[in-house]
Amino acid sequence: QVQFVESGGGLVQPGGSLRLSCAVSGLIFSGYSMGWYRQAPGKQREFVATISSSGSITNYADSVKGRFTISRDNTKNTMYLQMNNLKPEDTAVYYCKALHPTWSNYWGQGTQVTVSS
Repeated sequence: QVQFVESGGGLVQPGGSLRLSCAVSGLIFSGYSMGWYRQAPGKQREFVATISSSGSITNYADSVKGRFTISRDNTKNTMYLQMNNLKPEDTAVYYCKALHPTWSNYWGQGTQVTVSS
């Protein structure tokens, strides 16, 4: 059974940092590109960042470029999102996902990130 378990969210002040984790089980983690997505209240889910299966290629939404860093540890079947200089508009539920049609309908429960003073 494929599982994506996100963690590390919380309440942080503007300018603060958080590190999200995504623990993956039930698939060959090292064989898939992975991505982070987020959904703010009243908005559609949007792309945040992606990382290739080896971790050598990354891609970011313009809104987070220079502030967020995506990474992965294939020995731990875990992906990360380091978020620095957080802004109120980063407030959302963050989800991770394997980027392959086979897993297109599989999402974790998400982790809430709230940026507020």
